[in-house]
Amino acid sequence: MDFLKKIFNRTVFIVIMAILEILLLYMQFRWFNKYAGWIETVLRIISVIIVLLIIKYSRHLSSDMMWIILILVMPVAGTAIYLFLGTNLYVSRTYKNLKNSTADAKKYYKQDEKVLADVMEADRERRGQFRYISESAGFPFYENTGYDYYPLGDEGWPVMLEEMRKAEKFIFLEYFIIEEGKMWNAMLEILEEKAKQGLDVRVMYDDLGSLQTLSGFYSRKLEEKGIKCIPFNRMNPILGTIMNHRDHRKIMVIDGKTAFSGGVNLADEYINAIVKHGHWKDNVIRVKGEAVWSFTVMFLTHWNALRKTDEDFEVFRAEPVPGEKDGWIAPYGETPLDYEITSQNIYMGILNHASEYCWIMTPYLIIDTELINALILAAKSGVDVRLITPGIPDKKFVYGITRSYYRSLLEGGVKIYEYTPGFVHAKVFVSDDEVATVGTINLDYRSLYLHFENGTFLYGSKKVLDVRDDVARTCGQCHQVTVDESKTNPVAGLLMAVMRIFAPMM
Repeated sequence: MDFLKKIFNRTVFIVIMAILEILLLYMQFRWFNKYAGWIETVLRIISVIIVLLIIKYSRHLSSDMMWIILILVMPVAGTAIYLFLGTNLYVSRTYKNLKNSTADAKKYYKQDEKVLADVMEADRERRGQFRYISESAGFPFYENTGYDYYPLGDEGWPVMLEEMRKAEKFIFLEYFIIEEGKMWNAMLEILEEKAKQGLDVRVMYDDLGSLQTLSGFYSRKLEEKGIKCIPFNRMNPILGTIMNHRDHRKIMVIDGKTAFSGGVNLADEYINAIVKHGHWKDNVIRVKGEAVWSFTVMFLTHWNALRKTDEDFEVFRAEPVPGEKDGWIAPYGETPLDYEITSQNIYMGILNHASEYCWIMTPYLIIDTELINALILAAKSGVDVRLITPGIPDKKFVYGITRSYYRSLLEGGVKIYEYTPGFVHAKVFVSDDEVATVGTINLDYRSLYLHFENGTFLYGSKKVLDVRDDVARTCGQCHQVTVDESKTNPVAGLLMAVMRIFAPMM
């Protein structure tokens, strides 16, 4: 029985269908063989035009280098693949709905001009970054009246359960991975009970992220329990670039009054209930107050793109509860549907304004020359730049690419620490005891350019020190990598150079 399940599971089916599709395309090319000369000539001309257009309009040329090299090395096949996948993207109903829903949702992000003026007055050197987040990226600042940072999923998970039990109106969840086990089953029990009480309970998970953890019919099971459920961007065997854009967000919203985010997915390794790659170092952030509204809008934007349910998001806005002001907060999202590289720009802004230190935690390090140069420039300017990466990898090949960046960074003065007890999954920037961001965005091409992501920008709050202290404690559990340790043999170095080209697909 287990053997049959392995044969007929969704992953195997999708792979088989994708192979059949490739064979079908090949047969079509063979059928057009008598026109091969003309087709090849046209595709070669188109290939040159495409490469020039990619170079002209690219916002992140390092991630587009894969296509440039593929087209230059194989003008006919590379151009045909590029055109096929690109056409698939623009005829995709999912793509169109997400793009339209994202555009429509902009009206709900309204900046209180007094709040923006206050935060800009508080730090005139960072005014450009504040204005960028609010005006260009389109995510408003709010007065912070309450957030808590939990340095481990183990610590944040009980708080999530506690807040879920208090829900009176609705619970919204949007996560990359859900897996049945101690963590999810405890949450599901509460969700099922709340749905029976008549609350609006919705769950959205990424279909690829949960491909190995949930059955293809899992959403139907939740619907039968009264829980509305959407697998985001459902996998199908038809090849297309829209399948490459996954929902990597982690968002929970309760009654519009409380939101959770951070690096933690809803599976047992994230709370160290099971051990896969040593100790799992992650985090959870709980946000209360007006800033929860931005999380609510982010969730509803994706939900209504895939299942039109709500005519007016405002019905989910909670009345503001007065609280002690402690700095400012700006939840933000990242989308591959536009040319705005919000998360990288926020990361770069923090790094470029650092004067004393900029400490970073990331599970993956696959970055372009712009970020490499910014890290090295900050270090050479006297800033204590630290990168914390895993000591035990979850993906050995990606880990190898991560380590391929070490030597140039170390020689440029950047300090690199590997978390000896296990795997770092937290995504954190913290700088100068003033500013931090906590979210879902890795320092890799997928998070920065391809996935839907979210983060929480924090400024001027006493609790920024909680983030700083967490990174400092984690450093104490790390091995500091030396330049000598970062050296590799020429063959391995050449292999990693080749693999960097295909990093956007990993």
